[in-house]
Amino acid sequence: MAKSQLPDAILVDKYVAGDENALAILINRHQSKIYGYIYSKVSDRDVTEDIFQETFFKVIHTLKSKKYYNEEGKFLSWVLRIASNLIIDKYRNDKKMPLNRDTDELLIFSRITDDSLNIERKLIKNQVEIDIKTIIEKLPHDQKEVIMMRYFLDMSFKEIADFTGVSVNTTLGRMRYAITNMRKVIEKNKIYLPS
Repeated sequence: MAKSQLPDAILVDKYVAGDENALAILINRHQSKIYGYIYSKVSDRDVTEDIFQETFFKVIHTLKSKKYYNEEGKFLSWVLRIASNLIIDKYRNDKKMPLNRDTDELLIFSRITDDSLNIERKLIKNQVEIDIKTIIEKLPHDQKEVIMMRYFLDMSFKEIADFTGVSVNTTLGRMRYAITNMRKVIEKNKIYLPS
């Protein structure tokens, strides 16, 4: 069997054993899906390129350092999970997180999006974004992850379940707990979120 037709798991083993060409085959095999996924979430070619490259730096580092990798042949899912985490980190570290998703699921995320905001409203909007980031950071990791993927990456609950390796029902449960916890923090600290 030609090396290019080998399953992902065997190519990963070959790469870990020192066959650099095995990784080139894996990248070539999956690059369009990975690149397309990243671009669908960030809609910016330069940012997509950066995250794509950083994703494979992490893949190489993890495999070369022989850190725990046991994806049972699900190499693509593993790489997409790495990319997803990098996208979340990018949004988390950006000063301007995209908080303009309108949904009935959670009015907390209903934001002012008018470009002609006056100075006072812009200041309020910036403070609200800071407050929401602070609240999200206080959530348990699994709840924070669902919020970030759902509201900032616009992922479906099915996509989130696939990436986190849990059922859709568990994902929905985590979202409910996250919303409840956020509302409690908002009420307790009397945080005002204008709609």
